[in-house]
Amino acid sequence: MSLADHVSATLEREIVLGELSPGLHLDEGSLATRFGISRTPVRESLNRLAVSGLVEIRPRRGAVVAGVSEAVMAQRFEALAGMEGLCAYYAAVRMTAQERLALRDAHRRCRAPASTGDYLRYDAADMIFHRLILEGCRNDILIEQTLSVRRLLKPWRRLQFYTTGRIEASYGEHEAIVEAIQASDSALAERLTQSHVDHQGQAADRMVAEAESYQSM
Repeated sequence: MSLADHVSATLEREIVLGELSPGLHLDEGSLATRFGISRTPVRESLNRLAVSGLVEIRPRRGAVVAGVSEAVMAQRFEALAGMEGLCAYYAAVRMTAQERLALRDAHRRCRAPASTGDYLRYDAADMIFHRLILEGCRNDILIEQTLSVRRLLKPWRRLQFYTTGRIEASYGEHEAIVEAIQASDSALAERLTQSHVDHQGQAADRMVAEAESYQSM
């Protein structure tokens, strides 16, 4: 991981789990001191977090923690489930034989981090897996809109792997999606992918709820 990757991953986890409250000013100098690095990777990480909506960059005030309501998160996951499901629907009939092999290979690459519980490596492999399905749908507008929502949900999608058993469950869900696409079963591929994203949202909800419960003790 680069320095900016490390800072981004740490801050997004603290924001999502409520350890950094909405409205809190994120001072570049203080963060640079905390992480023992220069301001440049800190500034880069804050800009990344702004893209996902976790941080707001305000004139003359700098970066502040943004508040994201549960209702907004539910709507985002609902939208993503529908769009990714539709991508899988079209990918099941439009992917070439070579692309289907690449998808199966990407799924196999998820096996090692899934077995060891390495959530960062699994997240990276997971992104490749889903990107191949998006590209396989052959619809540029759908791909663009889906990626836009995925960027907003990236912190929650990554951190949901912290919940017990989620990585193993995700890997099994991938397996079923691959089989449906290999069989050109569009309806099944869509249904399984929608369910997969729904499970991501549910796991993210549990993660946040557990963190809030712990903090209130």
